[in-house]
Amino acid sequence: MAEHSPIIVWFRRDLRLSDHPALWAAMSSGRPVVPVFIRDGLVDGLGAAPKWRLGLGVGHLAESLEAIGSKLVLRSGDALTILKALIEETGADTVLWSRAYDPESVKRDKDVKSALKEAGIDAQSHLGHLMFEPWTVETGQGGFYKVFTPFWKSVRGRDVPEPLGQISSLTAPQEWPETEKLEDWGLGAAMRRGADVVRPFVRLGEDAAQDRLAHFIENIVDDYDTKRDLPSEDGTSCLSENLALGEISPRQCWHAAMRRMNEGSKGAETFMKELAWREFAYHLIWHTPRIATDNWREEWSAFPWNEKENAEVTAWKQGRTGIQFVDAAMRELYVTGRMHNRARMIVASYLTKHLLTHWKIGLEWFEDCLIDWDPAANAMGWQWSAGSGPDATPYFRVFNPVTQLDKFDKQRSYVSRWIAEGRSNPHKDALKYFDAIPLSWDLSPKNDYPKPIVTADAGRERALDAYEARDF
Repeated sequence: MAEHSPIIVWFRRDLRLSDHPALWAAMSSGRPVVPVFIRDGLVDGLGAAPKWRLGLGVGHLAESLEAIGSKLVLRSGDALTILKALIEETGADTVLWSRAYDPESVKRDKDVKSALKEAGIDAQSHLGHLMFEPWTVETGQGGFYKVFTPFWKSVRGRDVPEPLGQISSLTAPQEWPETEKLEDWGLGAAMRRGADVVRPFVRLGEDAAQDRLAHFIENIVDDYDTKRDLPSEDGTSCLSENLALGEISPRQCWHAAMRRMNEGSKGAETFMKELAWREFAYHLIWHTPRIATDNWREEWSAFPWNEKENAEVTAWKQGRTGIQFVDAAMRELYVTGRMHNRARMIVASYLTKHLLTHWKIGLEWFEDCLIDWDPAANAMGWQWSAGSGPDATPYFRVFNPVTQLDKFDKQRSYVSRWIAEGRSNPHKDALKYFDAIPLSWDLSPKNDYPKPIVTADAGRERALDAYEARDF
């Protein structure tokens, strides 16, 4: 290993300069550092909104690196091929990256590490996306946790190292390798006119994520227990967008919440529990990769879900089911790229139970529309709602979207913000929905609001009948 040979740091879902173990290891060596982002097949395979949001995040990271005298090298193609080319061009003998845990990334990273080591390159993966490595959290019998509550009890008292500080400088190589232009990648092309609508709701980059965390801890977290279920309230952290791309680390969030909890905030402990729920999702996708694509409870493969696009599915996607809670949530998704967590449970339950539609259809729609899309959280959330996943809500528990609205949006503030039809003076955000959707939908705020395609009571009966008739 040459004393002055460069180190390549391969960025992925870790778009930050603070609490970045791989970057810290490279910086601490005193050797030149070549940061790189690779647009490979996994990037190209992302849905419209996640790919667009990733492009924004990569661009912002490039600016942050330039501000400390470094640079982000952009290359597109097969990851291993690109890394080998950069090693040849720069003389680097070390490649560092933050670990990923979803099945496709794990396969790619194993192949890359094996090939680089075989070629005599020091290839290292580092912790960065999680607080607890999935293989370090075990039951008393030595297996992995399949239920969240005992998982939480196992990790809540664990020591989480203090976050690493901000990188303020990196040694540059004598010559920078050539880089592609981000704008040539067209990562936002599939968003079309929706990009201009969603962009004002994006909180881009590490500084914005830290500001968001500070505001949450200082002003919101104490009431998190109650207000997090109210979709019209500013009662959540909204950090899922930044966590999904690693613009902030989970342990930065954990320690901020712990400090507040030690000051007596009950809501802060609840927030820490939600961070652990995220960890649980990755714990499961690591140990049981099938959760990303197939029923985690394999017997549910025999359940007679609809698996095709039909008029009911189209109405659900368009926010035109006639069920106000569902429609408001689906429109929030189209305008902001995100959806309140309580609303996610309602729309998922309505699709999988009231409409008897396979959770994969919902998972794929979210995968296309969410700027905070996360492979583990999305998969576990949908299977939890459908009843086919680990620690899932029982199939016979069918959320009533009407009574849920009465409970969590009594004044209909959420509904009023997102549904324009039938209102003389619609909220500006309700009107933005019509600016974001495909023109081919041919929808207007002047349309009549639809009657329910499936009422709450009829849908519940249909779901329970199907559940009773199942043959497993």
